[in-house]
Amino acid sequence: MSTIRVTDEVKERLRDLKRDDESFNDLLDRLSRSEKDVEAIADSLSKLGGDDFVKKTKEAHEELNESLERRTE
Repeated sequence: MSTIRVTDEVKERLRDLKRDDESFNDLLDRLSRSEKDVEAIADSLSKLGGDDFVKKTKEAHEELNESLERRTE
């Protein structure tokens, strides 16, 4: 287990992003997943839904990233 230091302002923004059933550790784990993780999942699922599925998944990922960026500014 480690301790990280954040400003009060950052902690408040993180608290706003945290789900009710989520610890701060869970939140940071969720937020820290890389784009490559999502792309790997999309690529593996493409066999089920074809190229259109991969395209829609990547578009949804981009929209979620943009939404997160707007909420954390």
